[in-house]
Amino acid sequence: MTPEEALEVLARNRGDALVLTTMGAVGIWPKLSDTPLDFAYMPSAMGQGPALGLGLALALPNRRVIAICGDGSLIMNLGCLITIASYPAQLYLVVMDNGVYEVTGGQPIVGSRQIDFARIAEGAGIRRVYHFRDRSSWETHAASCLEPPGPVFIWLEVLGRPGQKTPQPPRPMPEQIRRLQSALGIR
Repeated sequence: MTPEEALEVLARNRGDALVLTTMGAVGIWPKLSDTPLDFAYMPSAMGQGPALGLGLALALPNRRVIAICGDGSLIMNLGCLITIASYPAQLYLVVMDNGVYEVTGGQPIVGSRQIDFARIAEGAGIRRVYHFRDRSSWETHAASCLEPPGPVFIWLEVLGRPGQKTPQPPRPMPEQIRRLQSALGIR
């Protein structure tokens, strides 16, 4: 499935969840959803999206938080899975696995198709782990995967998009923060 197809399915099934996009998803998600509950996070260091998602889920226990990251980003911070498993929260970590570091030039991830992210997530202690290679299966099961309780790990194998440039968030960070705070009733 393409990254766009994977995210289209997610957009149709997200309900009122806060969606945190990182890296390649930042360039796709605003075409599918652009609400105050959509937060595009483009840090200067890869791998921090899952930890931010967990922090938001812990701070907002009555709201589901979907954090989307790439396989390269997750590899940069595999330890986050142990932390996620240790702090039950309504976090749904979606890993878009395209086998490359897409936004930094498309360099292949060493051993990418040998990595079993499901076993890694389960080994870290996450109980609800799902893996989808095609749109049809993902579409069939997305709604149930996104139901409580969390944490949930969703591994989506997607096609790489060669030649991608680093995407820009849809609006400046201070504006995104204000919109999210307003939507959540936080000052």
